[in-house]
Amino acid sequence: MFNRNTKKKTRFSDFLSGEYARDYINQDTPYPEQIERAAKLIRQADYVLIGAGAGMSTAAGAEYGEKFFEENFAEFQQVYGKGPYMQDMYSAGFYPFPDQESKWGLWSHLALLAGADLDVTPLHKTLLNALAGKKLFLLSTNADHQFEKAGLPAEQIFQTQGSYHLIQCKRGCHPRTYNAVELFRQMERARQNGKIPGELVPRCPVCGGDMAMNLRVDNFFVEDENWHAAEERFSRFLSACIDGKTVLLELGVGFNTPTIIRFPFEKLTREHENLNLVRLSRSKAMVPASLGERAVGINADMAQSIRDIAAKLKEADKA
Repeated sequence: MFNRNTKKKTRFSDFLSGEYARDYINQDTPYPEQIERAAKLIRQADYVLIGAGAGMSTAAGAEYGEKFFEENFAEFQQVYGKGPYMQDMYSAGFYPFPDQESKWGLWSHLALLAGADLDVTPLHKTLLNALAGKKLFLLSTNADHQFEKAGLPAEQIFQTQGSYHLIQCKRGCHPRTYNAVELFRQMERARQNGKIPGELVPRCPVCGGDMAMNLRVDNFFVEDENWHAAEERFSRFLSACIDGKTVLLELGVGFNTPTIIRFPFEKLTREHENLNLVRLSRSKAMVPASLGERAVGINADMAQSIRDIAAKLKEADKA
């Protein structure tokens, strides 16, 4: 017999969207009223799907360039100069290294600073404490594991773009990744003049070729069994929250990879009247005018916005 309660699961591939909103506006509602509205929408929600981009880590205190880079990558600037690559951690990763010893000399250092040794969790903890009691899931394009460090269970996280903890075959010859944090620490101790000893250079255990960070930079990115398990959990959560009282809480997402969080969040909100969008950003929090009162876009210091929303939620709990 046909089961009328059977519901098609929403897959991650179906969730992605390249549909660009053509009616963006910067809301002119006074900041205190925006905070009040955002807190009210979150308070009334049963589900909160967090979409976190690079701006979240930056707001929390992560540093990647300028003085921080000068202080932490001086060794590499001496070796390679202070050209366009050696200005910040993002650009440094694309340097055309002459050999694997040089490549992993920098990448091991970068991966530790941006991942395993990074701790900018106070803001993440403030947010998670404010959302206590909600059904939560995190969709993130970050690779730094800060929400997990702050206490969100790994089972409620989908890091779509990889991890600073993992490496893979550069050519993606097999669907497996490897935790390299301890190897990175060995490289850090052994590095001299920007290079590591040849014996520490990782080789693919299957094809014997070069290894790379498990970061989505080309078509060889490995989606291993853990990635697919996280995708499945995200799919289940999405399928459930679409029918519930849900806030899509977008944090620090710009237009570098808008098809993963920004555009899909807008599309979902358009298609489901029970969904509301709260978008926080320092400068890119414009929202589609067509969403009306169901969207709040706050262009402000995001760390302060999160703290202010958390304070409003706490006030409501005491009332």
